[in-house]
Amino acid sequence: MLTSKERSELRSKATNLDTTLMVGKGGVTDTVIAEAENQLTARELIKGKVLEGALMSPREVSDELCAATGAEGVAVIGTKFVIYRFSEKCQEERNQTGRAKRKATPVSKADPVRKGIRARRAVQKQQRQQRNEYFRQQAIDKAIERSREKQLHGEE
Repeated sequence: MLTSKERSELRSKATNLDTTLMVGKGGVTDTVIAEAENQLTARELIKGKVLEGALMSPREVSDELCAATGAEGVAVIGTKFVIYRFSEKCQEERNQTGRAKRKATPVSKADPVRKGIRARRAVQKQQRQQRNEYFRQQAIDKAIERSREKQLHGEE
């Protein structure tokens, strides 16, 4: 399902497209569907026209082609219609030229709030360990000093 922004962008791209798919009085036949499939695979976005002799409206033609090809209707204006379907082939070409349209978005499973809490806790733990080590060393030094004083007093 296209969002309104995506649909708007595709409509703007379609203004410069040539009409490449014609639907005549025969309506949506297998050959029209096959041609639409080929064009969607090659281009992703195609513009079509329903000729005057056709017994279907452009909206009906667009809906039938979308249902048959798995595409999405972008716009129907007058006798013309625009349909779109994502194509892996076009995506690979865009990736090679550096103009990638759909990039895989990295999904972070880490919650930033919990990450911050963990980081603060780790800092606090390190500070506690440093403080405990300092006081432990002070206690050891005092014990050594007392034992020296006892030795000195015991000798005198």
